[in-house]
Amino acid sequence: MADGPGGRNVLARVIAGILAALLLGGPADGQVRLPDPVGRLPVVPDVLERLPDPGRVLTDARALADQRLDRLNDLARRYPRDLELDERNAPVVRGEILALSPSPAALEQAKAAGFTVLREERLEPLDLPLVVLRAPDGWSARRAVNRLREADPQGGYDYNHVYGEAGVAPVAAAAATAVAGGSDVRVGLIDTGVDARHPALAGARIEPKAFAAGGWSPKPHGTAVASLLAGRTDGFRGAAPGATVMAADVYGNTPRGGSAESVARALAWMAETRTPVVNVSLVGPPNAAVKAAVEALLARGHLIVAAVGNDGPAAPAAYPASYPGVIAVTGVDRRRKVLIEAGRAEHLDFAAPGADMAAAAPGGLANVRGTSYAAPLVAGRLALRLARPDRKA
Repeated sequence: MADGPGGRNVLARVIAGILAALLLGGPADGQVRLPDPVGRLPVVPDVLERLPDPGRVLTDARALADQRLDRLNDLARRYPRDLELDERNAPVVRGEILALSPSPAALEQAKAAGFTVLREERLEPLDLPLVVLRAPDGWSARRAVNRLREADPQGGYDYNHVYGEAGVAPVAAAAATAVAGGSDVRVGLIDTGVDARHPALAGARIEPKAFAAGGWSPKPHGTAVASLLAGRTDGFRGAAPGATVMAADVYGNTPRGGSAESVARALAWMAETRTPVVNVSLVGPPNAAVKAAVEALLARGHLIVAAVGNDGPAAPAAYPASYPGVIAVTGVDRRRKVLIEAGRAEHLDFAAPGADMAAAAPGGLANVRGTSYAAPLVAGRLALRLARPDRKA
């Protein structure tokens, strides 16, 4: 497992035991369908040995990379007033720049150059001052961030990147039946809003908080991930059945949803609520504000579990999964073969089931596929063992 702020070596053996338990016991009808019992979840070297034919992988990887670029370009075209692309073709909030811990002199210099302060907040208890600047009229975000970096080389300036879901939301469903339940286990979720009324979540407790425009907005992706974290109903269970899910909605109801600003604020909330394990089934480029929030949360003894995305191995490394200390999770199918669409990170820690299983969907349950759905299986099991953040972990 990768080292990093807060360290994870002490927990390595515990994590291995937890993940081994994921595949113990055969799947029941209607239950989250995992691969046949093998006694131990595959770690990364085992998975990489099970890749398909290299020629096919290369062809598929190129196709997925092309699809990623098409998707990002289409997103910017559909919402030109809200979004634009940076130099890596990553979507960013139009005209907004994040300034991390700027000095008063740097802010005055930015204002003199035509920048406007939109929002200013100290992310407690991470102790991270974050200022959102509006670029001068007619400036692209790229021009704006370059201007600020040139004027203040020691400062921390970045785009307000928009992060995407690391899996396709379920659409078709089969029936599910609700039962009551509860648990003292807590686990964090940074995603879309969650439909707390879904039958698969009847035995769980959802503690919601909105971090994006439009307020709390339940959507299929976040609901599906929450069910794999804490779902408990007849014939269905998540990794930590009946747990309390501290659910941060960073998407709301806006094209700007999933912004780096929202993700950083959600991470600060996880520190405020002392939520020990946080699942992030979102992917995007490296971002200074998100990185600082991740490092501060890890330093306080929290665990962050992140999916590596579904843009294929030819796509850029996914973040926040690639940050040191974050537990990066890829997905495998029933045969323990890595998903062909699985993305990559600067490190990989574990593989978990990411296909051939069910999760909450509108109207009941549906099969899901993607690394989004592998990560919560890891996060939920970790939450069963880590009751509170451990600075010594």
